[in-house]
Amino acid sequence: MTGDRWQPAAELAGALLAGLAVLAGAFGAHALRARLDPTQLALWETAARYQMYHALALLLTGQLLRGGSTRLLRIAGGLFLAGILLFSGSLYALALSGMRWLGAITPVGGAAFLVGWGCLAIGSLQAERS
Repeated sequence: MTGDRWQPAAELAGALLAGLAVLAGAFGAHALRARLDPTQLALWETAARYQMYHALALLLTGQLLRGGSTRLLRIAGGLFLAGILLFSGSLYALALSGMRWLGAITPVGGAAFLVGWGCLAIGSLQAERS
């Protein structure tokens, strides 16, 4: 795909996931506060917070793609999306279900976030040079 196709997709995904992070945060603060113990609620809040951070990273990635597409910028966007699904998704599921094995998925999402930030850094430098 060219940068032209990736840029609006990254921005749309970022905007939708940011809105869902706000919704998840409000749901946790209001609907789940009485139903979850403090540990589960903290997991939920961490999931929503990291979802928001990385939704904003997707928006940033889309903006950087306007300046020139690089393979690393596209990879960064994919890694941020994967990280949200794996990191935040596993924490949401763990908070609701209490199934501890879901915690084994969380670090994979965290690694996707970290590699995504590295790709974003290098990719943004490459896009600037082109």
